[in-house]
Amino acid sequence: MSDNPHQQPRRDGQEPQDEGRLEPRPLYKPDVDPAWSAAFARPEGVSGSFDTSSAWRAAPESRDARSGVQAPPVPLAEAFSRPAEDAAGGAATEAPGTSLQRPPEEASPRDPVSNEPEPALWSHPSDPWRDPGAAAVLGGPARAADAGTSAETPGGGSAGMLSLSEVLFGRQVKPRALALLGVIALLLGSAGGAIGWWIGSTGSELTGEVTIAEAEAGKERPAGSVSEIVQRVAPAVVSIEVAAGPQGGVGSGVVVDGDGYVMTNHHVVASAVEDSDQEVTVVFTDGTRAEADIVGSDPKTDLAVLKVNVSNPTVIEVGSSAELTPGDSVIAVGSPFGLENTVTQGIVSAVDRPITAPGQGGDPAVTYDAIQTDAAINPGNSGGALVDSTGALVGINSLIRTGDAQGGGGSIGLGFAIPIDDAVEISESLIEDGSVTHAWLGVRAGSVSSGSSQGAQVQEVEEDGPAADAGISEGDVITGVGERTVRDAAELVVAVREHQPDDVVPMDVVRDGRQLTVDVTLGSD
Repeated sequence: MSDNPHQQPRRDGQEPQDEGRLEPRPLYKPDVDPAWSAAFARPEGVSGSFDTSSAWRAAPESRDARSGVQAPPVPLAEAFSRPAEDAAGGAATEAPGTSLQRPPEEASPRDPVSNEPEPALWSHPSDPWRDPGAAAVLGGPARAADAGTSAETPGGGSAGMLSLSEVLFGRQVKPRALALLGVIALLLGSAGGAIGWWIGSTGSELTGEVTIAEAEAGKERPAGSVSEIVQRVAPAVVSIEVAAGPQGGVGSGVVVDGDGYVMTNHHVVASAVEDSDQEVTVVFTDGTRAEADIVGSDPKTDLAVLKVNVSNPTVIEVGSSAELTPGDSVIAVGSPFGLENTVTQGIVSAVDRPITAPGQGGDPAVTYDAIQTDAAINPGNSGGALVDSTGALVGINSLIRTGDAQGGGGSIGLGFAIPIDDAVEISESLIEDGSVTHAWLGVRAGSVSSGSSQGAQVQEVEEDGPAADAGISEGDVITGVGERTVRDAAELVVAVREHQPDDVVPMDVVRDGRQLTVDVTLGSD
């Protein structure tokens, strides 16, 4: 009890309120409808939310009886119950594809094109959300259980894309992948910068002006071209200078051996042969100068061999003059009029052309079987190289025919070279012995008539010579030596020199209109 006399005790055991306050209005509790109480009240004997008695679970019909469940109204049963043909079977006998509240076929709207009834909205089996009778479907997890696999949506598609902040700071991507992306970005940036730099350096502003790169000086020179051949041959062709007091002579030469042997013409070094005090100097294409010694010379074939002391000189490739035929391409390399490394090109005009020229300073006449060419050969080309289309040495340039009766002037397209086959044989003899011996007939002959090709007429016979011993006399006309036809005096000399001393050679002779053949044992000059 309270000490305040004015307080009165509350009903229902509550504490008395202060004097002057109204009591709460009593609760209004209407009577419960017996039908609702039968439907929603707890069964008898159940005090909690769930009935744990086995009898209640085992006998569901008693549950309906006790709960007072009434049958549904007839209109609702007709609207929402299963079709009559399936009612007896229940869920166990329901035909596949049958669904609740399917509109009758007659009431379904029809397609305006095919006039076929359209299916119900929920009749498709792949759309369980519109089928009230479908079982529950559980979707996949929002994220894959395995962190190493990418998450997918229940429909099979990829999960939502990540934002930049989630990629960088959300620990959604492995650090190794982020590093790889950074490297790729760096490479792409570098490539873009390089391309931009190249574009900026190769062109100027949009004015049409560009920077043109300089073209290389070299040109393509296919194998076998004149320029390619000359590049290989020229270093083996030298200039020869002969100092004769205040004056001097200039010619050409060809290096034919690695020991420093050089082929040239006798008339180039003739003055130095007579006067040993004169100096002979060889000048190479790179400007190197070297003093040369005369190994030997042959005035009758206009050939000489020099020797220079140089290390590892460029040596020309020696070919074969016997394989030449008129029309073959040839190249002449030499120093005409002192112009070093001059190159001219032409063809072989003739082979086995007997040519003769007077000797210099009391030397005997020069006679040999020449290669005739229309390649320009001028004074100073003497002793230079005549090479074929492969760059092989086939001749030593020696003589020219000019339009001047005194032998002056330049080339008129008639040049002559010593065949390399004969030059090699003579040079080997000069290197080994210092001299050369030729077969000798012992006659002095001349042409039958000027410009004729009737043979060589004997004008003088030396006593005790090979011709005298064979019975050849003055006035005889020699028309053949061995198997070679003799057309003039020059060809008689070269025909005899094709043989060796002491060879017995048959000769065709015309005497007083009669054809004779005599055997001659050749001598040595």
